[in-house]
Amino acid sequence: MGQFNDVVTDFAVKTLVGLTNKPQVWAVGERVQARLQDAGLQPIGTFAVPNSVKAIPPLIGQMLIEHEKHHGRNEVTELHLFYNRPTSGAGYDPVTQRLLPLDETGRRNLAKLPWPGKNLPEVLGYGTATLRALIREYLFVSLFRACAESLASENASRLAAMQRADKNIDELLATLQGSFNRLRQSSIDEELST
Repeated sequence: MGQFNDVVTDFAVKTLVGLTNKPQVWAVGERVQARLQDAGLQPIGTFAVPNSVKAIPPLIGQMLIEHEKHHGRNEVTELHLFYNRPTSGAGYDPVTQRLLPLDETGRRNLAKLPWPGKNLPEVLGYGTATLRALIREYLFVSLFRACAESLASENASRLAAMQRADKNIDELLATLQGSFNRLRQSSIDEELST
């Protein structure tokens, strides 16, 4: 799935080059790590690619722990996410999402949304602890969605590639069967004419 990784990595590199500060980058997968290194971006960490939906929560747990370590040392000022999102058919497009801090447009859009129930929420306990818990949940949901969409994109791409290969094999078999039948008929005709 080299092309799958190349597309998202190239998109990330082009986006990150435009930033004024040198970004700190985490990679998901060794191929992405190698591509980032080739582009001059040394990842500060690499995570294993989840091979199923069940493998996504442990991956996100590792990511959140790493984020907390760097955030606690005030090293992380912005958090951007790059991944492939499925499109119609077996296609995918690379996308980016700025997770933190929420941009002003995002905050305004959230503030405009009506609350889904009649009762407004109340914050019990310390507001700071609740806010941190909400941010962790927001990050978990955002990362889970990105991982699931990327996994779906990759699997759809692989399935499409296998279907194309299967179709090519069927066409090649038909061509070879036709050649075999012509050679066989030619051999039979030659035997009959001698």
